[in-house]
Amino acid sequence: MKRLKNLLFLPIFIAGTVSSAEITLDRIAIIVGDGVVLESQVNKMLNTFKQRAIQQNQGDRLPPDSVLIEQVRERLIIEELQLQSGRRAGVRIGDAELNEYVADVAGQNNLSVDAFIDTIEAQGESYPEFREQLRKELIIQRVQRGKVGSQIIITDQELDRFLETEEAKAQLLPELQLNQILVKDLNTANSLKEDLASGNDFLELAKQNSIASNASSGGNLGWRKANDLPDLFFDAVNKQPRGFISEPLKSGAGYHLIQLTDKRGPFVEYQDQWKVRHILMTPTKLRDETFTKQELQDVRERLIDGEEFSLLAKEFSEDPGSANKGGDLDWLPMGATAPAFEAMMLKTPVGEVSEVFESQFGFHFLEVLDKRNYDRTMDIVEDRAYGALFSRKFDEELENSLRTMRAEAFVEVKELD
Repeated sequence: MKRLKNLLFLPIFIAGTVSSAEITLDRIAIIVGDGVVLESQVNKMLNTFKQRAIQQNQGDRLPPDSVLIEQVRERLIIEELQLQSGRRAGVRIGDAELNEYVADVAGQNNLSVDAFIDTIEAQGESYPEFREQLRKELIIQRVQRGKVGSQIIITDQELDRFLETEEAKAQLLPELQLNQILVKDLNTANSLKEDLASGNDFLELAKQNSIASNASSGGNLGWRKANDLPDLFFDAVNKQPRGFISEPLKSGAGYHLIQLTDKRGPFVEYQDQWKVRHILMTPTKLRDETFTKQELQDVRERLIDGEEFSLLAKEFSEDPGSANKGGDLDWLPMGATAPAFEAMMLKTPVGEVSEVFESQFGFHFLEVLDKRNYDRTMDIVEDRAYGALFSRKFDEELENSLRTMRAEAFVEVKELD
């Protein structure tokens, strides 16, 4: 630390025939832990803040220089502490990774990398300095994720409570297209529910039986945003699939049957999925491809002769992920498996067992148990909700972490002329 103090002022004397000039290259402005912040860094960030404020027509809102300098110092201290933490943890951002990130940033601005570099330099900035600042920011992001991300826990109860808020209803949940039947008594509602379960048309029953003002249109409620629905209706249809019909719902007007006919919104998605199980055998040095394929053919014959698929899979399958589950791969969307496996899955009818086939993992045969068009809307919505909650908690935890880091660090601010 003493050596750092001795480097506070580094003059270079240039001899001349007439006079000598003293040139100051740079000075240490702040000692932070086992590193330093230079005077040039403080000045550069200070100038950047001022320039941005002027560009945004907020120059008159800037605090006095004395206050602004303190803010800049604190920001650079926190940045240096995080960079030191990254160095201790071995965090590195190589040139190849940095190049990929630059390309991503350029792409987000609809520019080629060369055009992006030209734009930076046209604004009076140095591209090499831009790259190094970007490298620092990526290291800091990685340090923050490592320090804070692992400490954040979001429970199912928290997620459910958030999805019930007006904010989530307005921003995340889809619009719903609904129909209703309104009757005066529960017995009539239950009778209509039975008619619907038997296949009767909801719209026709609404026209014939509903006492609501929209009965003539088949009880059509139109498209409704989640936050515009009465809680009674929202609780009944939330998270339900298209075609869902509620149980009788009691309100002050009588008893309602609600039909959910469709959904729309940015997070509405339906996905074809196949429920599949398989048995895999892989060639080895002691069992060549021909022998492996024939052995699996024999296992398949035993299945055709009546033996239980799950028992055969537990005994013979060499897929570590599914063998103990009787070969069950659960529901699979397109693109989830090897191309050869997917091609066989698509051509095999539901309820049938495929022929033995080869993929990059070895030899298989599979059985397609079922197929569905799965409503992924709530999966996507819950992922977005989780992300929103995580971001909020991350910001809170990060602030606490940085405050603690700053309080525990050795910091010495130099008084410079």
